[in-house]
Amino acid sequence: MRSGLPLTLTVPAGVLHGDVIGHEAWKAEWARSLRQVEGEGANLIAEFPETVDQGINEMRSAEDLSQLPRWIHLRDATLVLGGSAPIGLPLWRGRLADVSGWALGRPE
Repeated sequence: MRSGLPLTLTVPAGVLHGDVIGHEAWKAEWARSLRQVEGEGANLIAEFPETVDQGINEMRSAEDLSQLPRWIHLRDATLVLGGSAPIGLPLWRGRLADVSGWALGRPE
């Protein structure tokens, strides 16, 4: 669950780098981080990815399950925008279709 591969992505907003993680690890970390926030709303949002996955799985046929992933997930990500200070993001999820380039590792 804690393993990840350092990756740098080119996305429409700029350059993004972090550790790529699997969907299940992203869901677990999403839920864990929101459970640290007090309030009923945080608990509902913590369960949102699991609820979405259940709905999608109910709608999919057996053929759909063999499709390639549509999302990419990063942990400890940094978004570098032109002319702005880098933005740190504990968790990030984006569409693979929006990634126009990638490289192994993080910038030095």
